[in-house]
Amino acid sequence: MDETAFWQLIDDARDAAEGDPDEQAEALVERLLRLTPDEVLDFARQFEARFQRAYTVELWGAAHLLLGGASEDSFDYFRCWLIGQGRDVFEGAVHDPDALAELAPDFDDEEDGDAEELGYAADEAYERLTGLPLPDLGVRQPPVAQGLSFDFEDGAAMAVRYPRLWELYGD
Repeated sequence: MDETAFWQLIDDARDAAEGDPDEQAEALVERLLRLTPDEVLDFARQFEARFQRAYTVELWGAAHLLLGGASEDSFDYFRCWLIGQGRDVFEGAVHDPDALAELAPDFDDEEDGDAEELGYAADEAYERLTGLPLPDLGVRQPPVAQGLSFDFEDGAAMAVRYPRLWELYGD
């Protein structure tokens, strides 16, 4: 599965779900069930590569602002949500997390930013296709997010790092 096919599956599922993360996960599973087990594995590898790529301190800080705080688990679910928003939003946010102010202008911390189930779509589809759990992809998350740490609770530092997001979501 190439990158274009990966993003097309993400986009099709998001469109079918009208943006609801839980419904998007269900729609994605249904689409993955139309593939072979090897194609589902390819999809899982593509998803995991993006999930790991988004494991940065800068993006975590943006998630902290958008969500009003972000534990490690909630940042994991945020990264799944970010992938679920499609290639343009994902790439834009990874490149410039503050751009989420424009990339996700209608962000609602009650409904957005948490797509835990999207992260399990390939697991569910693979198991339903084969009767077996998804094999270990051999990808390990680094022990700490990439980038230099800073205090997400320091309002002045957050305002400087994320001026556009701070204007919308800062205290």
